[in-house]
Amino acid sequence: MKFSKILILFAVLVGSLLVLPHDGEAETGEVYEVGDINLNVRSEPSGTGPVIGQLQKGDQVISFEEKYGWVRTYYAGEEAWVAAHYLTKMSQENQAIKPDKQRLQVTGQSVYIRTGPGTDYAIKSSASAGNTYNMLTKDADWYKIELADGSTGWIASWLTDKPVQENKSSNQKEQKQETTAQEVRGVSTNKNNPLDGYNIVIDAGHGGKDPGAIGIGGVEEKSLTSQTADQVADVLREEGATVIETRVKDTYLSLNRRVEVSNAYNTDAFISIHYNAFPIQTIHGIGAYYSSQNKDLALAENIQNSLASSLPLYNRGLYQEGFHVLRNNDAPSVLLELGFITNRGDVTAIQSAGYNQKVAEAIADGLEDYFY
Repeated sequence: MKFSKILILFAVLVGSLLVLPHDGEAETGEVYEVGDINLNVRSEPSGTGPVIGQLQKGDQVISFEEKYGWVRTYYAGEEAWVAAHYLTKMSQENQAIKPDKQRLQVTGQSVYIRTGPGTDYAIKSSASAGNTYNMLTKDADWYKIELADGSTGWIASWLTDKPVQENKSSNQKEQKQETTAQEVRGVSTNKNNPLDGYNIVIDAGHGGKDPGAIGIGGVEEKSLTSQTADQVADVLREEGATVIETRVKDTYLSLNRRVEVSNAYNTDAFISIHYNAFPIQTIHGIGAYYSSQNKDLALAENIQNSLASSLPLYNRGLYQEGFHVLRNNDAPSVLLELGFITNRGDVTAIQSAGYNQKVAEAIADGLEDYFY
């Protein structure tokens, strides 16, 4: 019998013009097979959504619910969708894997388990990458899990891998999954680096439908923040930090979700990367924003001082502002404006070779000064 790929699919039944087995409802845990087609896996529930993968004839799908004729899943660790009407229900004897037990594997380091489905709920305990739990139910972007003492808690879905099946696991496979999760998340294995043990959230500003500021030559802020954030993340990982990036692609992320990502972890510092703009082109320089003097000011001071001594741009200093990602963040937080993309001198420096590396090294030095 052919071994088939398995996708664990989650979605919300909202009502559809398309028909699934059993009068339009996919039963929880039912296994379906892809029909005589190469089925695209998309990032959005739409026939025009970007294709991020593909399933072939005979591949099997575990379907829970349906939305607008599309089934939601986590494909390669990311939210994904497949068209439901290309799926055919499998008989029990032909199912490659029986969906009797669903377990979640944690992919993030120092992840909080809370008393309810949201970051507003109290912290109950914590988990590390590789830990697995029985999944009991799902509420929006949160999973209810069974803990070792028999009690229950809630964990953010984006901090877990797709559910894994118990009946085909082995110690070797579990170890491989844990290692893979750590490599994907960029967890440092070097215990002799100055930022070892610290969880740092790097937030690339804007993204997707939100381009941010538009600068000289049509440069978009979202592209610059993404490039800088990636470089910062790489350097911090080299220094031993566990780095969580709120986005790693050109995707839109709400301000609430950026805060939720940070608050779901035991975050030691949250750093939001931005570039500035102003109608008067002579305005230039770098600055740092903080919200709370008690929680954020020391972090902002250390990082801004390090940036000012490392970058060839004017030091605009510190500003206190109640930005959403700072004000609602549980962790010490700073929002960095790394130059004006409406100023020719700043743009030249920002787009020069080595600028992002200088930013990354300066942020790492500022964090070391802050923590020590």
